[in-house]
Amino acid sequence: MVHSKAGWDFAGATFPGAPYPLLGHNKTLGWTNTVNRPDLIDIYKLRLNAAGTQYRYDGQWLDLHAERVWLPVKLWGPFVLPVPRTIYRAVQGPVFQNKSGAFAIRYGGEDQLKMVEEYYRLNKARDFAEWQKALSQQGVPATNFIYADAAGNIAHIYNASFPNRRPGFDYHTVLPGDTSRDIVPGTVGWSEVPKNINPGSGFVINSNNTPFQASGAGYELDSKAFSPLLGTETYTTNRGTRAIELMGADPSITAQELFDIKFDTTVSRHSWAAKWFGLLGAIDPKGDPQIAEAKALLAKWDWNFDGKGPADALASILLRVGNRWHYPARAQTDPREELGKAAAYLKRYFGRLDPPLGTVLRLRQGKVDLPMDGGADVLRATANWDEDVDGRLAVKHGDSFIMFMTWDKAGLVSSQSIQPYGAATTRPASKHYADQAPLFVRHQLKPVWFDPAELDAHKERDYRP
Repeated sequence: MVHSKAGWDFAGATFPGAPYPLLGHNKTLGWTNTVNRPDLIDIYKLRLNAAGTQYRYDGQWLDLHAERVWLPVKLWGPFVLPVPRTIYRAVQGPVFQNKSGAFAIRYGGEDQLKMVEEYYRLNKARDFAEWQKALSQQGVPATNFIYADAAGNIAHIYNASFPNRRPGFDYHTVLPGDTSRDIVPGTVGWSEVPKNINPGSGFVINSNNTPFQASGAGYELDSKAFSPLLGTETYTTNRGTRAIELMGADPSITAQELFDIKFDTTVSRHSWAAKWFGLLGAIDPKGDPQIAEAKALLAKWDWNFDGKGPADALASILLRVGNRWHYPARAQTDPREELGKAAAYLKRYFGRLDPPLGTVLRLRQGKVDLPMDGGADVLRATANWDEDVDGRLAVKHGDSFIMFMTWDKAGLVSSQSIQPYGAATTRPASKHYADQAPLFVRHQLKPVWFDPAELDAHKERDYRP
């Protein structure tokens, strides 16, 4: 939380290395970020001379820019070995070489360091116009922004530094590096960035999915209105599909209903995950009794990771397996093989295929060891975990900082938040190391003491550096 005499009032969360909060709310507006993955990188194959010191470009031989750098390589303890390397650069960008040749890389967000300034100005914006002006600096190379304010404005901004590109070239492939015809300096202007502002549905969402799935039927951005050269993703997630289903099912969402939606543990029947479970349910056990038993158990699954069904643990492992190839757009793995491995894992560590989900899926932080619900691509997200020595799956990635913010009719803001891993994750001796974990597991939040006078009544100590 930040309060200053210069009018900087902000509560929220930050990322490692940032000097102040990057997402949350001030007195009049708030926002959050979610990962987006537009194609911001173009690769060019260079034609080098025999000595490897020059490259062909527009009919001329140009010198590769070479620079000697020393890389500090940590050996053990305090010992670091400086290793010399020569780095190269061409007109298009940095150059790397492998057995296939020399390639130059162009990245839309290169050669600018405006991110810190931009977030600072977003923090201090007082209304939607000022907030958009700050974002139009385009100093943040890529991330979605979901916005709301006291005046009732909402928006989804598919923010990115899209490289300028010329029609007639396939930027999804390796491009010829010996011509200037396939490279256009600079990045796409703010006016061309996809934005869904104040849709008639009354809501916007994003769960790492395409910007063309953000506000419900009849109110989505038209993908045909944007150049394919932007490289906009068309990827969907179960979380995005499920959020649209739930938000679009009712023209008026209460605060409690919104809370319930955030902690929803269901797989949509219209998602990629439904197709994956359809394939799992159609496999041939081929006489393997354990696979046949697992298939029969999965057929009874209620499509919900609330921890109440006997198939939840098995389905949770299988959803995570699917998400690990679906999200990075890798080749689909074999459903029969994956069902067999999941069944074998549960049998090995728990002696049964149907242990309660909370027995298997845990939130472990220091001495805290609590049962979890949710799944890899559900709104109650448990995207990744470590397999501990006792077979328990210790969640380490998924839901992180959660914040609900509200402006009343007088325009006064209030908020609640939770951080599942505590506010002192690098200090195990602190009482705040994992003190929020029990609340998080129970789907509970804590109040944010935003007003300085209110905060003063709850402070533990004063400190002045």
